[in-house]
Amino acid sequence: MSTKTDVRGDRIMKALLRAGDISVQELVDQLGASAPSIRRDLARLERRGLVLRTHGGATLVEPLLYEPFRHDTSFQARELRSVEAKRRIGVAASELIGEHETIGLTAGTTTTQIGRSLRHRRGISVITNAVNIGMELCNQPAIKTMLTGGTLAWAWTFALAGQPALSFLREVYLDKAFIGITGFDLERGVTTLEAEEAAVSQAMIRNAKKVIIVADSGKMGEVSPALICPISSIHMLVSDTNLPRQMQDELAARGIEVVLA
Repeated sequence: MSTKTDVRGDRIMKALLRAGDISVQELVDQLGASAPSIRRDLARLERRGLVLRTHGGATLVEPLLYEPFRHDTSFQARELRSVEAKRRIGVAASELIGEHETIGLTAGTTTTQIGRSLRHRRGISVITNAVNIGMELCNQPAIKTMLTGGTLAWAWTFALAGQPALSFLREVYLDKAFIGITGFDLERGVTTLEAEEAAVSQAMIRNAKKVIIVADSGKMGEVSPALICPISSIHMLVSDTNLPRQMQDELAARGIEVVLA
């Protein structure tokens, strides 16, 4: 396969990740390629299990591995809360990852969107404590995926925690750690709901060259029970365009880069 075809396939995936579904004509207009070329690209992506061709276009393949959770209302609520913002944040965060990098993804619905946005990529190593992210990437041979091990400490969770997870993370180094959170407050820091989750995030942060928080604007000003780290420990925040201007300015003044999706 030519480099030109690979590049075009990546651009098709980026368009689909942003839109969810798209027509062949829209792809022709965006990419400047012929309709037959686009259809061949979509056929290749379909064979890789990344897209599903539809009449006149294509849609992203939705994960089929969560069926036992489909009727759990708490899981559905977490998946659907701020879903469009999380999708955009996931795509924007994935574009920060370079080829041959080793990244960490904590468990969470926003970090899951990052994992989904990487499925078409090559040459990336992913370390995660999220069972569902491991499942989403397990059929992508061009991505090396490593699960930390650990204990599923509470019901209806995909997050591995405990001493096995912490021991694993002590032995690895990350180019970038993407940390999902439930609270972000300028004075009280970055927080989450469970102490076990916070400990895993802390372990990733200690061994990462760059620490990136991924959170929709609804998390701003919130404080959860378990402290992950102070604001001074992070390098970047990826959020949505509803992030208050005052928050953006304050973070910039503290030397923290802000990416809005």
